[in-house]
Amino acid sequence: MIWQRPDGRQPYELRPVSFHQNFTRYAAGSVLASCGDTQVICTVSVSSGVPRFLEGTGKGWLTAEYRMLPSATQQRHEREFLKLSGRTQEIQRLIGRSLRAAIDFEVLGERTLTVDADVLQADAGTRTTAITGGFIAVSSAISKLLQQGVLERSPLIGQVAAVSVGLLEGEPFLDLNYVEDVAASVDFNVVMNQHLGIIEVQGTAEEGSFNRQQLNQLVDVAEKGIQQLLIIQRDAISNWDEIYTQWHNKS
Repeated sequence: MIWQRPDGRQPYELRPVSFHQNFTRYAAGSVLASCGDTQVICTVSVSSGVPRFLEGTGKGWLTAEYRMLPSATQQRHEREFLKLSGRTQEIQRLIGRSLRAAIDFEVLGERTLTVDADVLQADAGTRTTAITGGFIAVSSAISKLLQQGVLERSPLIGQVAAVSVGLLEGEPFLDLNYVEDVAASVDFNVVMNQHLGIIEVQGTAEEGSFNRQQLNQLVDVAEKGIQQLLIIQRDAISNWDEIYTQWHNKS
């Protein structure tokens, strides 16, 4: 039996993706990232100083916070205050690790970029949407620092995007929605850079196990999706040509 996607997509097809930049007024960079019915506001704040372990090194830092708004799911999700759930901590660490791969922290100097990812509406893929949208928000924040003369050159050294994949009825599918995420026997989150180098892979069998061939198929499907996301990101970033030229000159 072949899994029939609820929204009629092909197995290798992404949900509709869009990025609405400058979504908020006061953040250095902001974007409303939409992937199907999943919507995440990604904002970036810039502050002087770094965590204690980096003080005096001349290097900057990037950290991330992730929250899901109460009405993001069908049943109200309780707000997390002093104690964060293990899931929330895991996701925000993933977002931070992923986006740090795109930054030269010596060029950033002793400043901290804080990426806030707030889920307005969840239909699976919130962490991957936060990473893909978060990169655009970071790029926007850095552009603002350059325009203000705070930075002389861009610390961006790469591009980062992420997508989910899973096995349904034994076959690989790209960009799972909630119904598919629940039904999947195996699900993965894959993060890659502009060269399709792997930054992180999170994967698990929800039931049983999977073999090496299936693992390779899942990564191949993820790669195809990320190739598309990288193009959509570039189209969304107004000064992409300038960023690309800087990367080319560095290499």
